[in-house]
Amino acid sequence: MDTEPPTERPVDADIDWCFDAVQGVSRTFAITIDVLEEPMASYICVGYLLCRVADTVEDAGHIPPDEQSRLLSLYDDALDPEDETDIEEFQRAVEPWLPANAEGVDADEVGDEADWNVVAESPRVVATFRSLGEDAQSAIYPPVSELVTGMAEFVDRYADDGGLRIHTIDELEEYCWYAAGTVGELITNLLAQDVDDRRAEIMRANARGFALLLQLVNVAKDVSDDFREENNVYLPAAWLREYGVSPANVTHPENHTAVAGVIQRVTRHARGYMDDAQRYLEALPESRGNTVEAWAIPFLLAVGTSRELLERPEDVVEEGGVKVSRAEVVGLIQLFKSGNVERERIGELRSQLEDEPFSPS
Repeated sequence: MDTEPPTERPVDADIDWCFDAVQGVSRTFAITIDVLEEPMASYICVGYLLCRVADTVEDAGHIPPDEQSRLLSLYDDALDPEDETDIEEFQRAVEPWLPANAEGVDADEVGDEADWNVVAESPRVVATFRSLGEDAQSAIYPPVSELVTGMAEFVDRYADDGGLRIHTIDELEEYCWYAAGTVGELITNLLAQDVDDRRAEIMRANARGFALLLQLVNVAKDVSDDFREENNVYLPAAWLREYGVSPANVTHPENHTAVAGVIQRVTRHARGYMDDAQRYLEALPESRGNTVEAWAIPFLLAVGTSRELLERPEDVVEEGGVKVSRAEVVGLIQLFKSGNVERERIGELRSQLEDEPFSPS
């Protein structure tokens, strides 16, 4: 069992490397981790990188589906404490597919170099995970394993299509659960034991909604990049066809207006989870180095991004994406870092951001 949790990051080259790696692969998670304290900062940092390894392999359009599935299964075996497979075996298997090694592959077309560096350094990430203590490992491993096996399932499901082609909104939510809901479960596992049963029940009942809000907004804002870089179409084909669009033509200029309509529809569906997400945030304990602002900031950024998606969905397909302004991001971070935001104010901020960009009052 873990001893008394640390309040400062341990002096360790591997954990330092993990924190640096997160800065390179995810702006949103880097913001989150920056406002967490120990030990939660280390738990979330390492847990996220474990997930990122699988996500990068699953997104890799240059790896054949059967090989993607094999690599994901091998990775899951290597994480399993009861399996004899070691992570070096996965590292050896994935090495030929690293962009720098894969023949005939343009490294600029297969994802960010920082993502692949995390894959290449997977033994380091796993070794750091093993150093976190039994309590943390038992909270982190099951959701990560579910994410890995779920991604392998989707790769197998669309092996003959060359990329994912989500059919319905229910299937999209299934995928979003594997991609993000499992991460929400990981967070909840780490924190639920620190609260009474009623509060833990609220967290578990609303964790899915929190994760689906964030991931559905990501789906809506990344339509062009997902198709061009990964050959994946997450917008439900059933909805696209209602607008007269085939998934294969989701980025064609003549379909921009129609696809923008589907983007708005997915965004409105995502907004249906805002109440769940807010309830989740309001139930989170501030223990083990957890802070409400670590999760309130990505929540509010998702709210703001959904506002922009509803106002200018055409920018997703015409300009490659939609984001809130840098000034809005910085303003929110500074507001929370000032220490002047009570938990009860999250709802007020949400209401403001649903309609207009954040501006300090």
